[in-house]
Amino acid sequence: MDTWRLGMGASAVMGLRAMKIARGGAAGRAEAERMVREKVVAAADLQARALTGGLGVMPASASARAIAHYRRKVSANRRRLGKG
Repeated sequence: MDTWRLGMGASAVMGLRAMKIARGGAAGRAEAERMVREKVVAAADLQARALTGGLGVMPASASARAIAHYRRKVSANRRRLGKG
């Protein structure tokens, strides 16, 4: 269920971001740059957590924590993009 919610949230963020980027201008360019930067940072953070044991040792806990990691990011973007 958590994976499904992550997918639905990510889909909504992709749509909101696509609209903002499609409008172009400085705001669109800034959103595109922010998107790439956020993806790189989120992946690096998750990798660091995995390498230091922050995701746990069992596959189920590791996947749950990885999903939670990305859900927080997706939720924040959805709130931010939904305002404007």
